[in-house]
Amino acid sequence: MTPVYDFVEGSTPLLVSVPHDGCELAPGMTERMTATGLALPDTDWHVRRLYEFAPSLGASVISANFSRYVIDLNRPSTDHALYKGQLFTGLCPSKTFAGETIYVNGEEVTQPEKNERIRKYWQPYHDKIRFELARLKNKFGFALLWDAHSIPSQVPSLFTGTLSVFNIGTVDGTSCDYRLTDKVRENANESDYSVVVNGRFKGGYITRAYGKPFENVHALQLEKAQRAYMDEDTLDYDESAAESFVECLESLLSSYVRTAQTLF
Repeated sequence: MTPVYDFVEGSTPLLVSVPHDGCELAPGMTERMTATGLALPDTDWHVRRLYEFAPSLGASVISANFSRYVIDLNRPSTDHALYKGQLFTGLCPSKTFAGETIYVNGEEVTQPEKNERIRKYWQPYHDKIRFELARLKNKFGFALLWDAHSIPSQVPSLFTGTLSVFNIGTVDGTSCDYRLTDKVRENANESDYSVVVNGRFKGGYITRAYGKPFENVHALQLEKAQRAYMDEDTLDYDESAAESFVECLESLLSSYVRTAQTLF
């Protein structure tokens, strides 16, 4: 059986989470899904590949193997909305970001099935994050979480216009010490990529649940526009564009850790 997640243990206070790169489906899903749903259009394409460098920096990395269509790991198990007045796709989505149906009519996820997915897929991922952050804090005196995401540059149902390349979210400053956020933003501003902090993407459940600066556990979400490293039409990884983009990501993560080490 495919494990819920893959994990690599590092040697620094940093844990990188990749919750939406997975493409595996739960048993019995394929027969119930539409052609659009089976294409998994809302996947955070190639994010795990982008962060292949992270262990070399000493980061621990947890990467989900199952699709967000099985269960969205960046949503609360209570399934309440995170962004008021915005499109709500839910814990077990029935529609894509574009509003297209994921399941054939009459085959949507039932409440008992949702409960089972929480138990089998959602809970183990979050148990591991919680355990690792506690371990890191116990070892280093503080812990850092970096929640890694990507999204198409234009998603009219979620936001108007074209998204900045780097979208840093700290839940309006409540999930991460502002000095860490400022250093990451300063570093990003020195790159060729556009940057915004706590704009449309302020941080999902993972950032909100685990970022507790008053306990010296800091969480930051980085939502990346996919045009920076891939062809958004073909979904192909762009080796040339990705090379410089990954160099920038390395710099951002390094500044996050180094700044925390000087502060805490």
